[in-house]
Amino acid sequence: MADNTEALRSGPMGALLFRLSLPAALGMAVQASYSLVDAFFVGQGVGPAGIAAVSMTFPLQMIIMAVAQVGGVGGASIISRSLGAGRRKRAEKTAGTIFFVTWAAGLLLSVIWILLAPFLLRLIGTSGDILPLAEEYAAVLFLGAPFFAFSITANNFVRAEGNASFAMMTMIISAGINTLLDPLFILGFGWGVRGAAWATVISQGGTALWLGWYYLAGRSLVTFRWKHFLFRPSILAECLSVGAAAFARQGAASISLLAVNLALASAGGADAVAAYGIVNRVLLFAVMPVFGIVQGLLPVVGFNYGAKQYCRVASALRISIGASTVLCAAGAVLFFTVPEKMAGLFTSSPAVTALGADAARMLALGMPLTGFQIMASGLFQAIGKVRPSLVLSLLRQVIFLVPLVTVLAPVFGTAGVWGSFPAADLSAALVTWMMYRKEMRRLRQSCEDGGDDFPAGTAGS
Repeated sequence: MADNTEALRSGPMGALLFRLSLPAALGMAVQASYSLVDAFFVGQGVGPAGIAAVSMTFPLQMIIMAVAQVGGVGGASIISRSLGAGRRKRAEKTAGTIFFVTWAAGLLLSVIWILLAPFLLRLIGTSGDILPLAEEYAAVLFLGAPFFAFSITANNFVRAEGNASFAMMTMIISAGINTLLDPLFILGFGWGVRGAAWATVISQGGTALWLGWYYLAGRSLVTFRWKHFLFRPSILAECLSVGAAAFARQGAASISLLAVNLALASAGGADAVAAYGIVNRVLLFAVMPVFGIVQGLLPVVGFNYGAKQYCRVASALRISIGASTVLCAAGAVLFFTVPEKMAGLFTSSPAVTALGADAARMLALGMPLTGFQIMASGLFQAIGKVRPSLVLSLLRQVIFLVPLVTVLAPVFGTAGVWGSFPAADLSAALVTWMMYRKEMRRLRQSCEDGGDDFPAGTAGS
């Protein structure tokens, strides 16, 4: 545990980022793979309508993710900076408070979503053959909301203390359980979308138990104490402030997904929704290594920013942006060259395959810009600067993508929806660059001056 702290403080930056990012990237890739597994077996066992039903339910699930990310990201930022400043007791109080709030929020959302799911699914445009399948899926899926929320929060805390290997193992366990149960429940028992939901809920419960053992057994650098399992308004307020960008990011993803699904349902019906459901899952899998890099970057930046080692912060950003851009460019090449084969893995429908190929090629145009946007947003998140992090979280998916889809889809149909993605990527990247360049100038100046005159990040910055 002490080795983790020393590595964050003075370890060679390239090796440190590789050590922290590789397990996170592998773990998150495995985690994302169960979304692909779901799509594959639902496509085989139910067909395009089943994939579309799961896709229409996903915006509601993302709200749970957004709530959990407030605590996970906000709390992780506080924990990283507290450990960097030598304030371990504050880190422990933060963990206890956020765990308490996360469990309460997960239970509340579980009840609300199960009760309101039929109404909400109709509200977001689910209809026809998709609606009963989506209702069946949602009725089971949201039973796991408390486990899902806790797992997201706790795994963020594990990464915040530099234990990337355990965080990776957590995601492997979750994905492994889901992957084993999907074919059994969907095809073997013939449960269809309900089987996919049960596989997800059981995997979430297993993950929560695994993480609970980690903290209760004293394996964490941040010791869990039951006396800290309380509601502390001051800690929660700072966590909400810092984590607001993460909530906005997930909320924005939910809003944009809802807007895209509605536009596709109107322009191309269930086949178009199913096609995007497939491509979106493959895209998520393709960019997981980049999210792994940012997960490795966050504790490095947070710890060294708290320790006023700004030269190391700047170095970490340069390395991370370079690596993530290369990975995204490689993913774009694959999306552009073999989209038919990619879509054909999940469905035998020629119409869905053709629509998926069109979507993949257009989304590939903006992919090389994705890595930079994620790293830049991670910088502001890690140092606790709320406003720029919040703006960057909303840029692509709400400020640019939703209006573009709303305007272009009625005119150009599904082609207008697909074309909205690279246009939003380019617009967001330009704004991100301006904000990032300003912050990096401050970091470099502080580095040259020795670090002492640069203001520490606060929730209100």
